[in-house]
Amino acid sequence: MKKNLFIAEKPSVAREFAKALKYRMNNRDGYLESEEALVTWCVGHLVTMSYPEAYDEKYRRWSLDTIPFIPEEFKYEVIDGVKKQFQIVSGLLNREDVDTIYVCTDSGREGEYIYRLVEQQAHVTGKTRKRVWIDSQTEEEILRGIREAKDLSAYDNLSSAAYLRAKEDYLMGINFSRVLTLKYSYPIKSYLKADKAVISVGRVMTCVLGMVVNREREIREFVKTPFYRVLADMNVRGRKCGFEWKAVEGTRYFASPLLYKENGFQKKETAQELIDYLSEEPVAEPVLQSIEKKKETKNPPLLYNLAELQNDCSRLFKISPDETLRIAQELYEKKLTTYPRTDARVLSSAVAKEIYRNIGGLKQYPPVREFAEEILTKGSFKNIAKSRYVNDKQITDHYAIIPTGQGLSALGSLNATSAKVYECIVRRFLCIFYPAAVYQKISLKADIKGEAFFSNFKVLADGGYLKVAQYSFTGAKGNAQDAGKTAGAEDMADEKKESGAEGGQEEACDESFMEVLKGLKKGEKLALQELTIKEGETTPPKRYNSGTMILTMENAGQFIEDEELRAQIKGSGIGTSATRAEILKKLVHIRYLNLNKKTQIITPTLLGEMIYEVVSASIRPLLDPRLTASWEKGLNLVADGSISSEEYMTKLDDFVTRRTNIVKQMNNQSVLNDRFRYASQFYKKS
Repeated sequence: MKKNLFIAEKPSVAREFAKALKYRMNNRDGYLESEEALVTWCVGHLVTMSYPEAYDEKYRRWSLDTIPFIPEEFKYEVIDGVKKQFQIVSGLLNREDVDTIYVCTDSGREGEYIYRLVEQQAHVTGKTRKRVWIDSQTEEEILRGIREAKDLSAYDNLSSAAYLRAKEDYLMGINFSRVLTLKYSYPIKSYLKADKAVISVGRVMTCVLGMVVNREREIREFVKTPFYRVLADMNVRGRKCGFEWKAVEGTRYFASPLLYKENGFQKKETAQELIDYLSEEPVAEPVLQSIEKKKETKNPPLLYNLAELQNDCSRLFKISPDETLRIAQELYEKKLTTYPRTDARVLSSAVAKEIYRNIGGLKQYPPVREFAEEILTKGSFKNIAKSRYVNDKQITDHYAIIPTGQGLSALGSLNATSAKVYECIVRRFLCIFYPAAVYQKISLKADIKGEAFFSNFKVLADGGYLKVAQYSFTGAKGNAQDAGKTAGAEDMADEKKESGAEGGQEEACDESFMEVLKGLKKGEKLALQELTIKEGETTPPKRYNSGTMILTMENAGQFIEDEELRAQIKGSGIGTSATRAEILKKLVHIRYLNLNKKTQIITPTLLGEMIYEVVSASIRPLLDPRLTASWEKGLNLVADGSISSEEYMTKLDDFVTRRTNIVKQMNNQSVLNDRFRYASQFYKKS
């Protein structure tokens, strides 16, 4: 009797497949077996690329004479420590009674690569191979994935991109690390008085190091600029309200070189001159010149992809992207959420049709029970397919991370942080079934002796989705603020703002005072109480934290706060959702970067800054996020069939060969000492 073989990436996933199949499975050494099927696993990577010495013993010794090293055909080998499992899997793949192989490794580029390497090394031929592509580990999704499995050849382009990514990292890592170490390790060793110095570089890793060092230097070189704003307290229908002066067209300081921007002065004396002028006899009463009323809506944010989740977890829980990924993987394996390594922030139209199932399951999750029931009762999920939260064109491998509505019995086994991360995912998901939050805003413009003063007021008229976005694990004030941040909105706390969007003071107010403001008339006189000078100063750019670093990598070297803009430029990032956390972790591990565990702030080390100087003096393009993003985009083009593997490999070979040979000919080691000395003054002496 012919059997189907199901091959997963991990033992735990294999067991979920075995459960879903409902065959009478018997445990064997490294696999499960029934009369109908076999289920086995890879324990992650079983096969890897061979080191250069596997090609020729001469490559074991690092030498300028043996680089660039670019083999015509790449060699692979079984990883030490997992050879037994490889032999088991290889034997099963080639068993005569195995008719069809179902590839059930993780549904992504890396999962594809893991299986293809095993098949290649096991020399499998003559089998039907089908690819199971799932978004969660629920029984229904596993069975759907098996039922709808496509021929493995449908994923050949993805496989090609996976092989190319590995070859790229291999060739750049070996050639650039060797050539830079051979040329520049002595200046680093001498300066640090170290026994050895191996310079480790990589396509993505070096680019990230460059972004952190560049940001640190921007902060160091930043010169604070003081500025002075003129503020006025006025009595508006019995309440003291703050107004801010602004140099608008027609006023005496409009376009003046004395200004710092349009609402401040470069010198305090100029600000005082304005106050003196406004205070001269006869003192003029402020006159209300205009009243602008408008509504502002804040839509529920898009759903979580891995980068957005990592950013929020860094902000809320001060945990690293690597830890967030571990938690997201745990939630996925416990059937609580969908596949975590995704770049998409929307749902597919197919999932949207069945989304009521996910919502229905959340009625058993106490923190959001009332919201799940309300959504189902009102039927607000029915038109979700027509909203911005569903878009098949924005999905490559997987849709956004959402709760499955299942696996809730596993909640008790989660630690406190994992449980909070799950709540974040659940609330973000349920928000999309609620209307936008609506703010009522009123902007006032007052005139004093021809000078314009502005004030803005806002009140939350309809909370919409914000009631769902309030976490159970923060206090009342934290809830309000985090709900606002989630929306990209201003904090909802009742406090004065430094400056409103339209210029001028901004205050949150209550509904009763908003009604008073609505009754104001143009030409109405206000009572001036006080004119003051508010001194401020420009601030340097912020250091990256682990979350903003992940978003910056996703957005090709730019940290973009606006979530709509982030969504528009997505697709040309540095690294992938599956690799970014690991890259940061490696940079910290090799001591090129420091990660403050309490704050998650990232800074370079002296060694990291010295490596930056070496790369800058030799292979500067490696520090450019645009170049690194273009390589990643090229891999995506291979994956979707737009360019061939041969085209990509030709460009890669040329880049590695050309840049390695350029460095071999350089003789600029001596100039680096000055740069090392400059950098070292910013680090404590050990």
